[in-house]
Amino acid sequence: MSLLPACCSTPDDRWPWPQSLPGLELISLDFDPDNLKPDDFTISDIVPPPSVERAVAKRQAEYLAGRFCAREGLRRATGQPVVPALGDDRAPVWPTGCVGSITHTRGWAAAVIGQQQDYAGVGLDAEVIMPDERALPLCRQILTPSEQERFSAELTSQAGFFITLAFCLKETLFKALYPLVQQRFYFEHAEVLSWHPDGSARLRLLKTLSQEWTSHTELDAWFIREEHRLVSLIVVPAYGHSASGA
Repeated sequence: MSLLPACCSTPDDRWPWPQSLPGLELISLDFDPDNLKPDDFTISDIVPPPSVERAVAKRQAEYLAGRFCAREGLRRATGQPVVPALGDDRAPVWPTGCVGSITHTRGWAAAVIGQQQDYAGVGLDAEVIMPDERALPLCRQILTPSEQERFSAELTSQAGFFITLAFCLKETLFKALYPLVQQRFYFEHAEVLSWHPDGSARLRLLKTLSQEWTSHTELDAWFIREEHRLVSLIVVPAYGHSASGA
């Protein structure tokens, strides 16, 4: 039986969003790279890929914490405590019949897991909210001209929060759709249409990614703010997709 590595806290299975999504398991934990021990991978029964084995302690702790969450999520969702491998495209390789997403940011890691009978895809991302002075120089990289105009009030009053939110939502969208379309897309290929203080948001693709995922397809997203961190989620139901043409 594997043990909890020294650099990680006890896993938490709290579901933070008000929306109930049956069949999904979310596992999170805190981690501290300074507490990473030489035998943490061994005692947790997680084998790091060579790129991680050669990496600095921060990257090793991120990988270990994320995979620990993923394995626990898979155990709860399927009864099989499998550690997802690292694919050639650096994306996790999930067991047949499963979907999932892993995220980590500044001492916190999480994984969300489901089964393909319920969900075709799922994306999860977490980001530390940037201060305004760091976020504003990134505005044109993250936001389209339409978004800059649409959310001009946010960019004036809460630039760091909103630019981080847009970044987080678009990363989540990529994680949800990349396994389905098998092609990369970037910040300029999607836009945030709306967001609300209740944690709901809506995005629209600006590029055709596949026959099913065409330009102007829209998707719902959910996010929460936990102190200095944003966490966002997008799911694609198995029976189709939660999308509508514009």
